[in-house]
Amino acid sequence: MPLCTLHALPYRPNPAFWFERIRHAPGAVLLDSGRPVAERGRFDLLSAWPTQVLVPSASETGGAFFSRLREALRSLGDAEAPSDIDLPFIGGLLGYLSYDFGSRLERLPDHAHDDLGLPHARFGVYAWALVNDHQRQTTHLVFHPSLVQAERSRLTTLFETDWESPPSTFSLSSVFVANLKPSEYQGAIARIQRYIQAGDCYQVNFAQRFQATYNGDPWQAFRLLRDACPTPFAGFMTMEEGAIASVSPERFLRVSDRTVETRPIKGTRPRNLDPESDLAQADALMASTKDRAENLMIVDLLRNDLGRSCEIGSVRVPELFCLETYPNVHHLVSSVTGRLDPNKDALDLLTGAFPGGSITGAPKIRAMEIIDELEPTRRAIYCGSLLYLDVRGEMDSSIAIRTLLFRKDSVYCWGGGGIVADSAWQAEYQETMDKVSVLLSTLETTLAS
Repeated sequence: MPLCTLHALPYRPNPAFWFERIRHAPGAVLLDSGRPVAERGRFDLLSAWPTQVLVPSASETGGAFFSRLREALRSLGDAEAPSDIDLPFIGGLLGYLSYDFGSRLERLPDHAHDDLGLPHARFGVYAWALVNDHQRQTTHLVFHPSLVQAERSRLTTLFETDWESPPSTFSLSSVFVANLKPSEYQGAIARIQRYIQAGDCYQVNFAQRFQATYNGDPWQAFRLLRDACPTPFAGFMTMEEGAIASVSPERFLRVSDRTVETRPIKGTRPRNLDPESDLAQADALMASTKDRAENLMIVDLLRNDLGRSCEIGSVRVPELFCLETYPNVHHLVSSVTGRLDPNKDALDLLTGAFPGGSITGAPKIRAMEIIDELEPTRRAIYCGSLLYLDVRGEMDSSIAIRTLLFRKDSVYCWGGGGIVADSAWQAEYQETMDKVSVLLSTLETTLAS
């Protein structure tokens, strides 16, 4: 099988050093592990100039779109990595699935207003990438065998030449405003709890949206957010009318050598500047019967979702109720793993599990119906996924929480949480604020005076 080829570059812990060179290129995308502060991620991945771009048509089903993605991977051609190096990506697909792509996989109602018009999915086919390996402290340009020599030379010259980024700025022109008043949020939680009491569902993830207006370059906003809240599943993607900037802490699905892993987050406490109080918050989260019950509901849901595409008997829960700490919050995290069935691929896995159970509820379809009923606007990228899928079938993906959508002259951010029978609406409302406060406050420091 043809091998991809590599070109070594000086290692840089922050991939922004390299991404600045392609920031304005068509299809520029960065998947960022938040190093050196964030610790879970190993690789950064960036690319631009896709050979083709795929967006679902108005009436195309999720299955039909995924079939087109498979064909795009086949058209790029098979390849392998050199045997002496670990590479997450050697050419393939980079892009996103919006939360609303779920309506192409399941029959769902259509009540929430689509005021942003974000395509349900967008993927480019990329024949090269720059990969940072923070474990080995190496940086390589990775070329798929199909990439012509002239393009390899152009990219090598681009990344080897001294570079001075052109100046750019970012500023908000208004503060963030929520799309729900506290009384409206309270009413929605009461409605969810009536559904729970009636036996319709056990848990529903409910979110509110924040909106502000801005001027300038969203890339500069992402750099501010990365500094304030580095996370292992961050990402930045350019679009014609704006960008996606994500500082997500949550993995959705990873496939490596046909081993599957998902790491759902369910359970949150705010950080505290006082070390003793901060430790008390973490201890309270670990001891919380309510948060453990919520987490376990989602673990059970994901075991079922993975079971649709994994070998019978291979699904395991190697980690349950682990603590992960980030600059703004403590999280309760579990891990579910499995072995991909020989007759299934990563897109089958996505078909059976998207969108992630940690941001829908249980049972999933009923929870999604309730979300559509009670959230006034569509979620767009929020609770969707940023992901890569290469020609070997290697995949990693995030849950797009702590994520901002820059669309025309406005920027949008969402905060949500799982609602159960004994949820207190005031505490849940505050949790949505705790999750996004560092993002909103960081960008509000740029307000034009």
